[in-house]
Amino acid sequence: MNITQAKKRVKELTRQINEHNYRYYVQARPVISDHAYDMLVKELEKIEHQYPELREINSPTQRVGGQITKKFPVVKHDYPMLSLGNTYSREELIAFDNRVAKSLGEVYEYVCELKFDGIAIGLTYENGSLLRAVTRGDGIQGDEVTTNVKTIRSIPLQVNHPEVPPKFEVRAEIVMPHQSFQLLNSDKEMAGELPFANPRNAAAGSLKLQDSALVAKRNLDCFSYGLLGEKLGFTSHWDSIKIIEKWGFKVSQYTRLCQDMEAVFSFIAECEKMRPSLPFDIDGVVIKVNEYKQQAKLGFTSKFPRWAISYKFKAEQGITRLKNITYQVGRTGAVTPVAELEPVLIAGSKVKRASVYNADKMHDLDLHINDMVYVEKGGDIIPKITGVDKQSRQPGAAKIDFPEKCPECGSGLLRNDGEAIHYCPNTTECPPQIQGKIDHFTSRRAMNIESLGPERTAVLIRHGKIHQIADLYELGHEDILGLEKTYTDPDTGKSRKVSFREKTVNNILDSIDKSRQVPFERVLFALGIRHLGETMARKLTRHFGHIDKLMSATREELLAVDEVGDKVASSIIDYFSDQANANVIEKLKRAGLSFQTDIKEQSVTGVLQGQSFVISGVFQQYSRDDIKSLITSHGGEIKGSISARTNYLVAGENMGPEKLKKANSLNIPVISEAELGRMIRQ
Repeated sequence: MNITQAKKRVKELTRQINEHNYRYYVQARPVISDHAYDMLVKELEKIEHQYPELREINSPTQRVGGQITKKFPVVKHDYPMLSLGNTYSREELIAFDNRVAKSLGEVYEYVCELKFDGIAIGLTYENGSLLRAVTRGDGIQGDEVTTNVKTIRSIPLQVNHPEVPPKFEVRAEIVMPHQSFQLLNSDKEMAGELPFANPRNAAAGSLKLQDSALVAKRNLDCFSYGLLGEKLGFTSHWDSIKIIEKWGFKVSQYTRLCQDMEAVFSFIAECEKMRPSLPFDIDGVVIKVNEYKQQAKLGFTSKFPRWAISYKFKAEQGITRLKNITYQVGRTGAVTPVAELEPVLIAGSKVKRASVYNADKMHDLDLHINDMVYVEKGGDIIPKITGVDKQSRQPGAAKIDFPEKCPECGSGLLRNDGEAIHYCPNTTECPPQIQGKIDHFTSRRAMNIESLGPERTAVLIRHGKIHQIADLYELGHEDILGLEKTYTDPDTGKSRKVSFREKTVNNILDSIDKSRQVPFERVLFALGIRHLGETMARKLTRHFGHIDKLMSATREELLAVDEVGDKVASSIIDYFSDQANANVIEKLKRAGLSFQTDIKEQSVTGVLQGQSFVISGVFQQYSRDDIKSLITSHGGEIKGSISARTNYLVAGENMGPEKLKKANSLNIPVISEAELGRMIRQ
């Protein structure tokens, strides 16, 4: 085959493969076998290998991945990717409709769509070819993940239609179907890895994988729901959906044009009913005013469009049998009851364990062995028991009482006045407390000893090489080379052998040595003092300047530090008055760790001075830690709970509905991470 023939054949193969992709992944109506499809792709790959100059940037062979992306550049959106306000009740939706009616004063209609629980994406096309794919980020800019998105077969790489403009953008949601999610987690469990918590997390993680070939194996899907661009020639959102569907994009068939709120409520009821049987996760319905002129007339608040809103479903619930209650002991000695359940499928993932929080919650639920219990995912993420079907309780079933002694070391449990948590006081000998303290100390936000994770820490403890955090700095090469032990993950029960070879040992010792450069505020946080978080650790180190001054501080001196209350002051005094802890500090001093600072508490700009913020939810552009640092570096304060003194609630996706309700009841402004950034820039 000469190059002229090859060029002609490449064009024909590309056309055929794209057509079959569309029939299979969009229409779900394939007309050839999988084998026949694979043969077409292999033929195209062979020609492209022979004539590399014929390989187009959006060739169908790009679907299999193989490109490595080390860094995902941040790209500004051509059109902002807006967040929507959330509602949780019929009354709130009626109030939204009343506002629309009052503002428009004319006939209008709504488009109702599924609210996919996935990752929002902007797909930009130029001359019909996919140019780039960008995540939502903060709404103003996001991460470019084009290479990985090209592996998703329900996204056209090339749009061939006479109506297609020179440049346009399609808004869409990338999801991981339940079948793909279950296969992925099965593979992870077989490999001894922790499974993903839910399909959304799995989809988000997949888009940021460096190897696009791995993304291709995850079998992600994509539903398109909007079109943006210049002079597109349509006047409504409904028209835009129909146009992109005609152009070959996958559009949800569960989309409806509604003339009034009764039709909207009818659609919501249908979606709630079919939600458990859908092959992907949804967490609500999106309601949008259809006509663009009316959208423009309604405009925007400081946070959301006035012409659209999302209705969030209640957390999905299941019922299953309670097999037993086990008790987890954390690094601070806190004892948490965990329900062991017969597996039940909720919101796309199997739930085998659920939180029961504390002894009071156990008492309120009145749990007995083999009870049938109601389980739901709080915010569709964390499973919890919400009730018991007492009518189905077996005669003579044993009541489950909270233990009086630590399940790990047998010490008598304590409960402080005004607290709901029971504690094991055996801080120096209780095995999970020893492990938890060391794991916290070595974690990224603390000492960042990268090469020493929980598995290796557990092996070192079991071999008697370390007993407390200061022992890490006494480890030598000969102490750990050749160590080998079977490690059992406490959460999954999976076992695997952990070995310490030459390269591993060198990496561990190098990481330990580098940690000597960690600043005082992170060292203080790494000590794991109860109730002492990163923000408070920074305030204390910059107030006292040296560990000796902090250790000798009186209650009055501690309370003089901004935001230090009785609970934190008592915890600090109790920690440093324990001689065992004082001995650890001395050893860490001798090891060369930093226990002093000349930095005083000050802000970069002071623009947030006097403002207090509560942070809730999951964010696209920044981690929660980054947002906290951003706020405090500009003079703002971080609060753990909402009160009348809170100035702003910074809200991400899947934020707690109770926090939102409380913020609304107190008239506290709710802002996004993008709006926080604009506050600082302005």
